[in-house]
Amino acid sequence: MRAVVYDEYGPPEVLRVEEVPAPSPGRNQVLVEVIATSINLSDWEGLHGTPFYARFGGLRRPSRRVLGSDIAGRVAAVGPEVTRFRPGDAVYGDNLALMGGFAQYAVAAESVLAHKPAALTFAEASTLPQAAPIALQGTASAGPGRRVLINGAGGGSGSFAIQLAKLAGAHVTGVDNAGKLDYMRSLGADDVLDYRSEDYTRTGPYDLVLDLVAHRSVFAYRRALAPGGRFLCVGGPVRTLLEILTVGTVAGLLSGRRIQVMAVRLGPKHFEPLARQCLAGEIDIHIDRTFPLDEVPEALAFHGEGHALGKVVVDVAGRAHEA
Repeated sequence: MRAVVYDEYGPPEVLRVEEVPAPSPGRNQVLVEVIATSINLSDWEGLHGTPFYARFGGLRRPSRRVLGSDIAGRVAAVGPEVTRFRPGDAVYGDNLALMGGFAQYAVAAESVLAHKPAALTFAEASTLPQAAPIALQGTASAGPGRRVLINGAGGGSGSFAIQLAKLAGAHVTGVDNAGKLDYMRSLGADDVLDYRSEDYTRTGPYDLVLDLVAHRSVFAYRRALAPGGRFLCVGGPVRTLLEILTVGTVAGLLSGRRIQVMAVRLGPKHFEPLARQCLAGEIDIHIDRTFPLDEVPEALAFHGEGHALGKVVVDVAGRAHEA
């Protein structure tokens, strides 16, 4: 099979297309013919090996040669103990533990997959498994009249988060680069900020801050919160995460605020609710660009450099926009 592989951490240029053996499913695993996969921050981090936690399982070199966690495709074969799927089923899921989406076939645990809704294309389905849980859990406390800020709001998770917070009745501020301000407004953001010219931690206070690209100090985050407010971050430099887990916990308690790293719960029961909202017309899926398998390096660069409005999809099989 054709796959985009890498053997060392680095920029997109370390990736190359190779012919490699197709994997075989184990007892509780499913072999998926990958039709589409969407790009996430975890792919960019896994490519570069930074932050340091991205090297889990492979300190000096990647433990998995093929990146790509969000997959959508058809079941090609199943392991002997698989009961929920059979060959031909259309499926989607977040294969973060095993990766392999940037290839014609990938092996995934049965537990991470769900049946793809017939009304969603494979491209659309591939955008949901990782971004949806982050957006749903990150905006769970949004509500009528609450002031919500989302940093990194123009990307995949952020695009869903804006819509979810607005649907809940919140006043939403979106933060991203200047090229995404109009896009965030189109999603429903009441206010938008260019992070290059404004420090959002000086524009509050906010009842909820969901930071998808955290790198500031705990005390800046505390300043951004109203009394009783909550700060949640997903990812960031190890130093920032450790500071939030330690100093942030204490500073939050002393000031009547909560400053936390969000432990995202993944899996079908955490992404299927958003799929149902998409099917009901409550939430829109925005795919900025679709790249063929041979252009995975370009797709990762486009995403990693902050250009994408919403999600970037890799059309592995040339039919990602089919349902």
